[in-house]
This record gives sequence, structure tokens and C-alpha cells, in this order.
Amino acid sequence: MQKFLQNTKETEQFGAELFQSLVPNSLIFLHGDLGAGKTTLVRGYLRAAGYSGTVKSPTYNLVEEYTIGGGKFYHFDLYRLTDPEELEWIGINDYFNHANVCFIEWPDKGKGFLPEPDVVITLTVKETGRLVEIR
Repeated sequence: MQKFLQNTKETEQFGAELFQSLVPNSLIFLHGDLGAGKTTLVRGYLRAAGYSGTVKSPTYNLVEEYTIGGGKFYHFDLYRLTDPEELEWIGINDYFNHANVCFIEWPDKGKGFLPEPDVVITLTVKETGRLVEIR
């Protein structure tokens, strides 16, 4: 499925729509260049889930954890990962063993150490908006 998102508001709304359709224990890979709207999409998901705090890219922390209604949500950004084996050191598989929702930006950096995703989302900058593709 493809959809054109004209602005940040529509990108957040799309994230909110994902909240309605994803089930616990979902793994979502996010592809797209820097500034393509990956974190904006995650912010929309979190807002729909009831989170009102700051949502920032976990580029420097590798992962941001959110507790929403008793469930856990993890937002990974693997952009700065230099070796996929680093994921073993942080216990990456522990994040996937519960009813957690995990979004992973730059999943190619973790190739060989990440399980198959439930959903793959690609955001591409097009003119003044974003083209989102879901598989």
C-alpha cells in the first residue's frame, strides 16, 4: 500500500492510524533518509496511544522506552551502530520477547541480529511531502 502524506500533521495522523491496527508484540522496520519523517510517524503513534511527553529520535541513546497503559513501547534508531553485533550486547532479543511494540529505524544496520518484521514502512521525500509505503 502507498499513501502520500502532505505534511507533518498527516505523517503524525498516519502514525495514529497505525496505533489502531497494530497488535502487541509487533516489530516495525522504518526505512527512509534522514529527515524523512520516521520519528514524526512514531510520535503520531505514541500520541494516539495516550503518551503526551516529548518524543525524540533515539539516535544518541539507541533506544527510547515508553510505558503506555501498562504496555511497553520501544523506539530504536540504529543509525550510529557500527557493528550489528552490538545489538547482542544490549540484549536486543529481550525487547522482542514480551507484548512490546518495537519500531526500528535504520534496521539494515542490524542485519543478521534482528528477527523478521511484522511490518515494513518506507518513507520517501517527494516534493513537499512524503510517500509512505507499507509492506
